[in-house]
Amino acid sequence: MRIGVFTALFQQFALEEALDKAVAAGVTAVEIGVGGYPGSQHCRVADLLADEGERAAFMQAIESRGLLLSALSVHNNPLHPDPAVAQTADEELRAAVRLAEALGVPVVNGFSGLPAGAPGDKSPNWVTCPWPPDFLRMLDYQWNEVAIPYWRDLERFAAGHNVKIAFEMHPGMLVYNVETLLRLRAATGPALGCNFDPSHLWWNGVEPAAAIRALGPAIFHVHGKDCFVDAHNVRVNGCNDHKPYDRILERAWTFRSIGYGHDAAAWRELLSTLRLVGYDYVISIEHEDALMSTDEGLAKGIALLQEVTMFDPPGEMFWA
Repeated sequence: MRIGVFTALFQQFALEEALDKAVAAGVTAVEIGVGGYPGSQHCRVADLLADEGERAAFMQAIESRGLLLSALSVHNNPLHPDPAVAQTADEELRAAVRLAEALGVPVVNGFSGLPAGAPGDKSPNWVTCPWPPDFLRMLDYQWNEVAIPYWRDLERFAAGHNVKIAFEMHPGMLVYNVETLLRLRAATGPALGCNFDPSHLWWNGVEPAAAIRALGPAIFHVHGKDCFVDAHNVRVNGCNDHKPYDRILERAWTFRSIGYGHDAAAWRELLSTLRLVGYDYVISIEHEDALMSTDEGLAKGIALLQEVTMFDPPGEMFWA
């Protein structure tokens, strides 16, 4: 297993400088954004797709530093009710899959997306309870008329290019927990799976080790990110919280660097369970801690991960 980093946290730097910072921090893998919310500041997707020489130079910049390119990431919403938004997202996803195949990258990370609640609605609608009955009708439309047909086609497209698509189970998306991930995978095919990010699960009351056991071979990639759940605020208002991220004292939960939401024992159990289900790839650190600088948060995350398990040095990697 390797420690990696999602280079979105180095977005202010050009590719080679970002890679140098990754090496200096001590990671041996990188995950690079190719569109959607993380953007593509480190990857000229159209140029790379069009030019084999560009692809060779891109991979040389990564591999000459002893780094593995673990995944391409394009987090967006291809199920959006605005046709223009959905089309752009679909084009980005398909380009990411083609580029992953051309670069020899096994997985593209992203979101399931979220449809409207009914035909003609203009905004996505996240349903979290079964009553009033309108909600069940909305879920039937979202799953059976929008999400399953779309992702069944994308699963076949990805499989045809020998690439896997890994969803972050993210609140606000149709796939947000183990049950919804496995439901969509069963309705589409094995090329759809999970980019396991424990931070989104902790604040929903999920125990990551239990989720890992349930997901098993559906886990294609893993994000390293922690979450502090403020027990006082949860006792007052519960876990769902739409206050801005900078109102930390008032929020139910806040993204933190690894070890600042859950201790070494929790991370030891998480990583051990990943090994138990056969995952032996990359833990890609995603830094979104408002209380720490990029360099400090990354360093502390790497230190804790190194403390709780053994990670491989640069070299050949196992991929199942």
